[in-house]
Amino acid sequence: MSDDQQAYKFSNNYSDLSNSSGLDAGFQFEFYCQRCSDRWRTTFKPYRSAQASGWLSKGASIFGGLLGNASSVLNGLAEAGWHSARDTAFKEALAEGKQHFNRCGACHDYVCGTCFDTENGLCYNCAPNVKVAITRSRAQGEVQGASEIAHDEGRSRGVRHDVRQDMQLVCPQCRAETHGAKFCPECGCKMAQQIQCRGCNTSLEPGTKFCTECGQRQ
Repeated sequence: MSDDQQAYKFSNNYSDLSNSSGLDAGFQFEFYCQRCSDRWRTTFKPYRSAQASGWLSKGASIFGGLLGNASSVLNGLAEAGWHSARDTAFKEALAEGKQHFNRCGACHDYVCGTCFDTENGLCYNCAPNVKVAITRSRAQGEVQGASEIAHDEGRSRGVRHDVRQDMQLVCPQCRAETHGAKFCPECGCKMAQQIQCRGCNTSLEPGTKFCTECGQRQ
């Protein structure tokens, strides 16, 4: 495989920021690490032919005449030479970019120096740093252990709730959410929460002194 073919194989992790016309015409490319997405940008290289055409176009809008004709001719020349100039600038950018990125020997991604294990020739996705992996696994285990304990604590708290009691979760007057409160937090309206009979678990209205089903005093 030729150097040019290898160079273009490297080109899948870049953005072309070049501009082909106007006063700011020129070449610039931005490369990114395929692991952490950190970016590196080449130095802007002006495209003089298109810039000159831009200046003439600006002058033609003021003076017209010969300047306008010269601008059109120069603009045509700049457009004709754009692709060749862009390819040259791109190859230079690739050569420069290779100084900032490394190709992983396993996944073949291009990564920055921070994401590359120089000793093994692999990126840290393919050859994770042992100390990082240990620390991450320890943290994951700590979270998992704490979650299990918290889950058990939640179950022990849950048995103390009266789950049989019906609750009015939306205020019938202002339609605000009550979250099970006895009074609406927005308008103060009293919620019609039911209670359970101590003997037969029948739902009763608040204030009921005797169960309507079994007669037990509440």
